[in-house]
Amino acid sequence: MAYPTQDALYDVAHSEVHSNHLLTASGDGSLRLYDVSLTPEFPIATFQEHSREAFACSWNLTSKATFASSSWDGNVKIWNPERQQSLLTLPTHSCTYSTQWSPHTDGMLSAVCSDSHLRVWDLRTPASANNHLILQIPIHSAPFSVSNAMLQPTFPPSEALTHDWNKYRQGVLATAGVDRIIRTFDIRQPKGPLQLLQGHGYAVRKITWSPHLPDLLLSASYDMTCRVWTDGGGDQRKPAAELGNMGRHTEFATGVDWCLFGNEGWAASCGWDERVCVWDVRAFMP
Repeated sequence: MAYPTQDALYDVAHSEVHSNHLLTASGDGSLRLYDVSLTPEFPIATFQEHSREAFACSWNLTSKATFASSSWDGNVKIWNPERQQSLLTLPTHSCTYSTQWSPHTDGMLSAVCSDSHLRVWDLRTPASANNHLILQIPIHSAPFSVSNAMLQPTFPPSEALTHDWNKYRQGVLATAGVDRIIRTFDIRQPKGPLQLLQGHGYAVRKITWSPHLPDLLLSASYDMTCRVWTDGGGDQRKPAAELGNMGRHTEFATGVDWCLFGNEGWAASCGWDERVCVWDVRAFMP
């Protein structure tokens, strides 16, 4: 089934409430909700408040009653699908490429932006002057070290394009972007990244943690590869490393995700080559 649109689509998310509902984020700033069980090609609801491209949408994984969107207009918005107006606007003051709800804590969500910062909000807190903002972490900061005597590398700020929460380890996220480095963070130790995963030749457009294993994540990059990584699972005795490289795309690889069902290694990726590749991650691992 296909739904014609008037502009580019930057993201899509399935409803956590209704199995037939699909949400899209569009280049005209709108969010559109479709019911795939209906014959008409038109959305059943349209949400139009962003003044620039809506670049990401994410359904609340815990309460399931709301969804979030982020935009190049420098705002994250919270929505209820039964209302045309947003419930809340969370300003970032910079182009916001990705927003995600925590899979562990109801009311907690995050975003990464062009200003090289990871922001975390807790909607359970009073709004006050910070608009529920509880953390603002410079992604480019030096890696966290237990020993202050260790000399840590420094990096210039760069645009962050994607991030994801770990499904098993509460408080752990990964970020990636223009500087080609995947970083892991623990918001309980927000002084800097825990691990740096390096290997991509160009910007990393998408990362996603495994729904099956606590230490694996996938990445898709403008270097036309998708890669599988381990961050060691939080165990300092296990080194972070690249485990495999899938290079079947012939243009920018822009999306990748794991299969929730079937074998735990199945994944799908897409890119500017107008192809969807379905592959088994384990076939590319040693």
